[in-house]
This record gives sequence, C-alpha cells and structure tokens, in this order.
Amino acid sequence: MVAAMSRASEAAITTEGLTKRYGDVAALVDLDLSVAPGEVVGYLGPNGAGKTTTIRLLLGLHRPSAGRASIFGVDAWEHPVEAHRHVAYVAGEPFLWPSLTSEETFHFLAQLRGGTDVAYRDELAERFELDVRKKIRALSKGNRQKVQLVAALSTRADLLVLDEPTSGLDPLMGLVFRDCIREAKARGQAVFLSSHILSEVEELCDRVGILRRGRLIDQGTLAELRHLSSQTIEVAFSGPVPELPPLAGVVVERDGAGTLRIEAAAGSVGAVVDALAGHAVTSLTTHEASLEEIFLHHYGAKADGDR
Repeated sequence: MVAAMSRASEAAITTEGLTKRYGDVAALVDLDLSVAPGEVVGYLGPNGAGKTTTIRLLLGLHRPSAGRASIFGVDAWEHPVEAHRHVAYVAGEPFLWPSLTSEETFHFLAQLRGGTDVAYRDELAERFELDVRKKIRALSKGNRQKVQLVAALSTRADLLVLDEPTSGLDPLMGLVFRDCIREAKARGQAVFLSSHILSEVEELCDRVGILRRGRLIDQGTLAELRHLSSQTIEVAFSGPVPELPPLAGVVVERDGAGTLRIEAAAGSVGAVVDALAGHAVTSLTTHEASLEEIFLHHYGAKADGDR
C-alpha cells in the first residue's frame, strides 16, 4: 500500500536536462519532460528526431551524456531494476522468439516480470483476435505487434512506454488499441506514446511534445498548441469577392466562385473580421488547426535532414 501511494505521488516520468550524444552527433539535447500518473502524453517527431533515443534512455538501455531520467522518482540508469519494475514497453519493430507460440511467449514474459493478469491477457487476446496457438514465425507483423500489445497491457503496469505501438495493425485493431489506452488511463496508468499516426495521438493524448533535431520545440495540450497556430476562415459573399487590404499574419486565397479562404495567425482574427465589415458576407466558418497542421507548422518542408 505504501509503495502504491508513493507511485501515485511521484511523476511517472521525469527528465531533467536529458542529453545524449553519439560522438559529435547530438541525438537529444536538454530534454525537460514530465508525465503524471493517469496521463497520456504523445511524443512526436519525424524519423531520427530523437524519440527512440529518449525511450532508450528511459528504459536504461543507454547512459545519458548529461542530465537524468527517472521513473516514479527512481533514476532509470543508476537503478534500472527498481525503476522499471512498474513499466511495460512495446517496440515499433517486434523482435520475438520465432519458435515459441504466442501463448508460450506470454508465459515466458510473465515469468521474467514476476506475474501478469492472466484473465485480462486472455480477454485482450480475444479482443485483438489473436490466435495464441500459432508460432511467432507464422505471424504477420501486425499479429506479432498484437503479441507485444497483449503482453504489455496485461501487466497493468503503472507506466506504459509505447513506441509506434499500432505499426502493422489494421484500422479495426487500431480502434481496439485506442479503447485499451482509454481503459488504462481510467485505471490511473500513465502512457508515453510515440506515434506517427497523428489522429491517434490527437484522440488519445492529454498533452503532446514535438521534437525537432533532438530538441523539444513545443509541448502542451492541444488547446495550448492551437493557441499559437493559425486559424482557417472560409467566407462566402452574395456579391463580388472583395479585395481585402494587406494584413499582418494573414494569407488570403480565392476558393471558388464567391468565396475566400483565409489563414489567420494567432492574434490576427480580429483584423480579418474588421476587414470583412461592410461586405456582403453570407457565411463565415472557422476551423481550428488539427494536430497534423500544428506538426507541419513546425516542420513543413524542413523535416528533411532532421536526425
């Protein structure tokens, strides 16, 4: 009971100035990040941005060049066994034992960890439509990913570290995964989710961090990230489309007969409304930036060459 209370009071993940260099290459620089119990945090960036390096540091697989990473208050490198006692991990590329069946794999992993929720594991295998009698070598990548997911989720670990967890899953199984993450959150489990599927992150995550070239360049709730992004305004007119005056932070495009499409940076919407006053506007709709648009705002065409 005391240990459980302690975990509830400690951040599931804390990094302070976490840095990793490989020779002259800075893979991760001064990462300050926290994940609270019961929180789902998305971790975004293109290939090579530093996401997997972060996870390897959290798992104690690599020694930090500077800074520290702790799991429920325990240093992930100095005390790895204690730090990772309450962690379950899913890799983007499943490397499992080809001669074992899924059922044998579950049993082996449960013995390594010191137990699992067998009833919940069986329920998950059914929900993910996984035939546990087949050998791993006979499974597709998607089904091998299901083995990892079922094994990790059935531990009911206090922290789930998930690196591209739905890689290879079809859309229906992706929905099952999302339901499982919502259930984990409701139980108070923390989730650290690295994913390229932005709709998945947008739907599941309480907060999002965006990496670029090893640096955390933005983080916050989706509402906080949207606050700094542009809004799309679509305006229809009953008469001729007017020529709006130049406005700072505003891009205006014709969008078919009688309509304008306006991209207004944060703080510029009022100027757009003032500029439209006196014109024969028949409809005006606004669209907040999606997570994909926020992500592309930070990268755009510059993502090439990111490490």
